[in-house]
Amino acid sequence: MAAVSEPQEFSFQAEISQLLHLLAHSLYQSKEIAVRELISNASDALDKMRYIALTEEAHRGEAPLQIVIEGQKDPRQLVIRDNGIGMTREELVTNLGTIAHSGSLEFLKNALSQNKGDLSLIGQFGVGFYSAFMLADRVRVRTRSFKESEGWEWESDGTGTFRITAAGPLERGTEVILHLKDDVSDFVEESRIRSIVRRYSSFVPHPIRLGDQVINDQKPIWVEPKSQVSEEQYLQFYQHLTHHSNESPLWHLHLAADSPFQFRSILYCPPSNIELLGFGRLEHGVSLCAKRILVQSDCRELLPDYLRFLHGIVDSEDLPLNVSRETLQDNTVIRRIRNTLVKGVLDKLNQMADQSAGGFEEFHRQFGGILREGIPSDPANRERIAKLLRFPSSHTDGAQLTSLDDYIKRAGADQKPIYYLGGPSLASIKTSPNLEIFRRRGIEVLYLSDPIDEFVMSTMQTFDGRSLTSIDSENVALPEIEAEKKVDEEPPVGTTRVLELFKAALGDRVKEVRESKRLTDSPCCLVNSDGGMSSQMQRLMKMANQDFMPANRILEINPSAPLIRRLGSLSSNREHDDFIKLCALQLWANAMLLEGTIPEPESMVARGQSFMEEAAQKRSSIIV
Repeated sequence: MAAVSEPQEFSFQAEISQLLHLLAHSLYQSKEIAVRELISNASDALDKMRYIALTEEAHRGEAPLQIVIEGQKDPRQLVIRDNGIGMTREELVTNLGTIAHSGSLEFLKNALSQNKGDLSLIGQFGVGFYSAFMLADRVRVRTRSFKESEGWEWESDGTGTFRITAAGPLERGTEVILHLKDDVSDFVEESRIRSIVRRYSSFVPHPIRLGDQVINDQKPIWVEPKSQVSEEQYLQFYQHLTHHSNESPLWHLHLAADSPFQFRSILYCPPSNIELLGFGRLEHGVSLCAKRILVQSDCRELLPDYLRFLHGIVDSEDLPLNVSRETLQDNTVIRRIRNTLVKGVLDKLNQMADQSAGGFEEFHRQFGGILREGIPSDPANRERIAKLLRFPSSHTDGAQLTSLDDYIKRAGADQKPIYYLGGPSLASIKTSPNLEIFRRRGIEVLYLSDPIDEFVMSTMQTFDGRSLTSIDSENVALPEIEAEKKVDEEPPVGTTRVLELFKAALGDRVKEVRESKRLTDSPCCLVNSDGGMSSQMQRLMKMANQDFMPANRILEINPSAPLIRRLGSLSSNREHDDFIKLCALQLWANAMLLEGTIPEPESMVARGQSFMEEAAQKRSSIIV
């Protein structure tokens, strides 16, 4: 073919102009992808040449394989050069004249059919090259095949034809020259080129040179056996991924799978949760690679939302990519990878909880709130996630966190439920009258001050065969409660009358007013009807929807409390009815305040002022 010296013009495949326009303007989401695709093609050519050198002795010991990128301002050109396998004239016509004809795929098929070994080539579609027309109004390809001594030049403006010319002696390999459009002139700048390469092609297995520097010097440590990667390498790789040079991760996880699909991965947990600082919601930080080439940054499909705080890389050779290599045609493989990653992360956290209490406590302090989101969103792993959750409880008066497993170990054999109480803060929960009987009987109660905890408990309903029960529910059952009742105990005088006056005063503010069997010291408490939402849940619903109407609750009165006894005595004289009704309203308002709700503030302030005026008047009469 060297006898062909005159330029020859060829037409692209049928309707090529329309297809080229689609490839150049619609197939890829970012113009930077063009550089990624050309580097990937160059890497494929180098892989092929390395394979040839291994199988054909004549090509051993030649120059080191590499990719060179050069930005030229005058004329405005971007050049990507490799010393790989190169192309013959016929291969130029076939590979660059037919859309979706992949030289890489053809080479791979031939090699495998001859049982010459295993190759891993990213170019499986043959369309990535044409993304060059996103950047260039004219593209030239100068190449010499390892089989020949003379080279060829391919040239096209992407409008329907291309021209091939003999180029004389050339270095082996391929040089792609992009004559850049006006709006991408910054692609000749070294900083721009370096940024693109480091984002998309950092882990290409061949050196990429820009000037005198190799700009992809970060080793892809995920492809190495875990035993051969040092802690220092793990740290350096984390800092490379996150661009936080002075930060160390809480932990890392190196995973590999070979059957029924192949992938390698490294995941990192950062040391802090920026959501706790009010900087908004964390975005997924795990990137998806195909054979070391970035396919998707921050891929949401790889991990569920409750693990969105993790950073890392997942690399697979089995991804069913679409023609642009930016999205997936079939996510079956991704679902399997995701399941393996989730299992690996939960196993890692469970191991930490068992072997490194301090490390796990720090993790939970930062990310426990996010991890809780997995209870309602991931039913398949609900029990495993639940074992990792930690809560303050009455066992240490909220000073330390406890797991559900540890709660069960401390509970008596006759205690079937796991008791909890929600509230707007730990301080308000600890002052709740509903806790009194539990404290007296030494029954542990979990304190739920995180808003999502109520959703967690209502979603789980049970743990390890035990029901999760809010102690502010109407008919909460206590173990052996009957044994504490005093036989034939009569309520104090006037209790019935006080209940009647309270009901009259509160009206439809409450569902019912009744005598309490759970209070020991406080005069009253509010409880929820069985089957209804807990108090915390109703508050959250109200915050989310101002039109939400909380259900009326039950006010329970403690006849033994000094205040209720005194009101019972006053109730014998009907002149005190108005005062007792005011007390009913104030006690109801106090109970609501303890739970973080301010009911009827104007009326409450007026009542408080009225009580103070009456008290001041009585003190004045005593002084006189």
